[in-house]
Amino acid sequence: MIKAFCERPEIGFPMNCLKKVSVNYLRCSQAKMGFVTLAWAIALLAHLMVVGVPSARAASDLVLAPNLSFDDDSNPHFPIKGRNLSDGQGSPGEATIIFFGTSNCWNTAREAERLVKLYPQFHNRVHFVIVDLRNVSLAQQPLVSHYYHGYIPTITALSSGGSVIYNRAGETAMIRGDTSNLQRLLDSLH
Repeated sequence: MIKAFCERPEIGFPMNCLKKVSVNYLRCSQAKMGFVTLAWAIALLAHLMVVGVPSARAASDLVLAPNLSFDDDSNPHFPIKGRNLSDGQGSPGEATIIFFGTSNCWNTAREAERLVKLYPQFHNRVHFVIVDLRNVSLAQQPLVSHYYHGYIPTITALSSGGSVIYNRAGETAMIRGDTSNLQRLLDSLH
């Protein structure tokens, strides 16, 4: 199981290190086994942290949730539906837009509408990460603690080099359907 996990290309853990640790582990006395296991676990964890949160595919096939309300907070469903919504980050070297929101918030719904409207134009150039703050996945927890500051909706934009270009709460426009500000932000990412 560990071997299969480590051979996943997004993890990229060098198998020769695992084999070396495994051989050394077998040679250790009972007293040293716990230390080697701990050291191996720390090394794997450190490697995953360098690689980032387990690499993720970008959210894809984004659409608005059905029966979404843009003028009241009664909808109990998150406003964006799609694939890979629990993923936590895009690929290194690619621009990323992170959307933080919840259900029962018409501001989130209106900003989600803007984002989904621009998604077809940018999905091949920008990674989209969608965070439902009521259902944060394990991969998204570091994003929440680092970029989310308690207000919804929040959009964070990261350049291909990983620099924060934009990190603000609130809608990007005053008029429903106006995508001009969000479009300029997405255009600036590449």
